[in-house]
Amino acid sequence: MAMDLDEITITKLIINSYMRDLIDATDIDVVIAGSGPTGLTAAKYLAEGGLKTIVFERKLSTGGGCHGGGMMFNKIVVQREGKFILDDFKINSIELEPGYFVANSLETVAKLTASAIDAGAKIFNLISVEDVMIREADKITGVVIQWTAVEMAKLHVDPMTIRCKYVVDATGHDAEICNIVQRKIPGARLETETGKIIGEKPMWTQIGEKMLIETTKQIYPGLFVAGMAANAVSGGPRMGPIFSGMLISGRKVAVDILENLGKIKT
Repeated sequence: MAMDLDEITITKLIINSYMRDLIDATDIDVVIAGSGPTGLTAAKYLAEGGLKTIVFERKLSTGGGCHGGGMMFNKIVVQREGKFILDDFKINSIELEPGYFVANSLETVAKLTASAIDAGAKIFNLISVEDVMIREADKITGVVIQWTAVEMAKLHVDPMTIRCKYVVDATGHDAEICNIVQRKIPGARLETETGKIIGEKPMWTQIGEKMLIETTKQIYPGLFVAGMAANAVSGGPRMGPIFSGMLISGRKVAVDILENLGKIKT
């Protein structure tokens, strides 16, 4: 026999549960801006390493540009070097050409998201990172967040803040957090050849995949950059619908942060 349902009880449960999570997220170890494949991969490994990890995603769904695969064919390609991450997330793939593994993009997003949550990371969608906090020694110590709907409506509503030890810019081609730092911190010098954001170069998969591992790094005190944001900041090419570098970049940034915090030894 079905139980009686009360709409107000349902509403209270949603508000109560969400607020508990949000309050718990105000003082943490790592904030990841962006829930594309790089951000989700990083979230899983950081959480598994014992760090309190939060992902803020401005859109309704996670996964970034992964859903659409290549030009809305919902398939992605991962080269042999990244296959171990597919296996770690239990993502099915098939080797249709030597060294080229094809996976379903929707399955990939679903399992990346579920694995990050299962590891203990919290994901908040429909929230944008609009600014950073900075304190002594020019170190980023947190982020400023706002409802995406407020941002889209251009309403004058003050944001709120989250304190953390490290921020990861995984916002993709636009490298939004790095742009905020460059724009709002006078004299800020990023760890690039020019000290500034160089910008993304045209597609060259071979070079872009290789460079992405080098460009995934701490770009400013307290700020790491990963995924396509990393290549965009340091002048690497885009790669298209091959995701090996994106996944490896997510794992690398997690390992680097864990090492910096003494959670694992180099």
